[in-house]
Amino acid sequence: MKLLVFAHVPPPHHGQSYMVQLMLNGLGGDHRSGSRFVPRSPAAAQHGIKCYHVNVRLSKSLEDIGEFQAWKLALLFFYCLQAIWCRFRYGVTNFYYIPAPGKRSALYRDWLVLFLCRPFFKRLILHWHAAGLAKWLETVVLIRSRTTTYKMLKSADVSIVLSNYNRPDAEKIFPKQVRVVPNGIPDPCPDFESTVLPRRWARHHARTKLLAGEPLNDAERAAAGGHPEIYRVLYLAHCMREKGLFDALDGVAQANAQLAQAGSPIRVHLTVAGEFVNREEQIEFEQRKQQPGLTDSFISGGSRSSVEYIGFAGGEIKWRQFKECDCFCFPTYYYAESFGLVVIEAMACGMAVVASAWRTIPELLTPDYPGLVPPLAPERIAKAIVEFMSQPPAVDLRRHFLANFTVEQHLKKLAAAIREGENPGIESASDHVEPVK
Repeated sequence: MKLLVFAHVPPPHHGQSYMVQLMLNGLGGDHRSGSRFVPRSPAAAQHGIKCYHVNVRLSKSLEDIGEFQAWKLALLFFYCLQAIWCRFRYGVTNFYYIPAPGKRSALYRDWLVLFLCRPFFKRLILHWHAAGLAKWLETVVLIRSRTTTYKMLKSADVSIVLSNYNRPDAEKIFPKQVRVVPNGIPDPCPDFESTVLPRRWARHHARTKLLAGEPLNDAERAAAGGHPEIYRVLYLAHCMREKGLFDALDGVAQANAQLAQAGSPIRVHLTVAGEFVNREEQIEFEQRKQQPGLTDSFISGGSRSSVEYIGFAGGEIKWRQFKECDCFCFPTYYYAESFGLVVIEAMACGMAVVASAWRTIPELLTPDYPGLVPPLAPERIAKAIVEFMSQPPAVDLRRHFLANFTVEQHLKKLAAAIREGENPGIESASDHVEPVK
């Protein structure tokens, strides 16, 4: 099967572009001659799909994403011509596309792309990475925009969604079939049992002794990686209000206030990783770092801020933070939040997770997970952080990741769903696409 992948890969880096890159790498790379973005990988040929990639990069930075700029129209038209050229040059008949979230400029992009490209391809495969379009169409836009959207996107041969929560977005456009395929990532901790877990247990035992008023010896401190009296919380996402950045700040501040009032020897430190989307929120962040509860931790033997901003964290820097921090905090209420890829990254590293009960996130975690909090509720974040301090390492989340969200499982299910667009109704038992558990 030949597949035209009309989507961009990093940069800019975010969950959607990263998953497109994983998909292309996992399905064998780009088979266009002279491909510059995703090299071919013959070892992935077992999935039976040859990808031909048009790297639809319309934004230079995170600030540009979804914003209307005149030059983007010309660039988008050029990308559409590339797709049509690939259709005839390589005989590609299947068109893979990622629809927009509920935002006008992105929706108009969808109209233009599908108006120009869809007539040249026999089959349309939609992969819904964003969420909320169905409700937005019903409640915000005029009926003309709704009608145009239905006309351009309707009757896709297969619509792939990331979770059961996302089904309404796909079903609203009346596809021929819907498949649920959760995202998956390469295991970042193949050595979890031998390196990461022993350190987590050592930090847990050290905190248990400190909370009981018992002293620690040098060996116990060393095994805990230093400073076991600091409970390290990680926020890693775009640094935005709607992604929960300021709620995480307030939650940590309130947790520290509660611990100080109770005379606890433990304090909470927040590491913030990610890029700011606008300058105003970065200024506000620097100001709010000085609020009570965020300036009294004792790291390196002295008093300093309980918040550290490390900027964009990728590669080994990112995974070191996931492995060395104790708890992940992601209280998002972002309008286009769909899957929460960072949540399964934290699960893979055996971290406790405090996250908002928003969109798909409850489906990612184990049933009745205690770390789910309502959006816009810093007091609940503080309560969850304090409770997790005395809990053992989140080995159950690590097991849940291995059972449901590895890249191998993701690619197998995704390839089966894509092939279903070419051969509807023909799917082997081994390729059956399961919903998120």
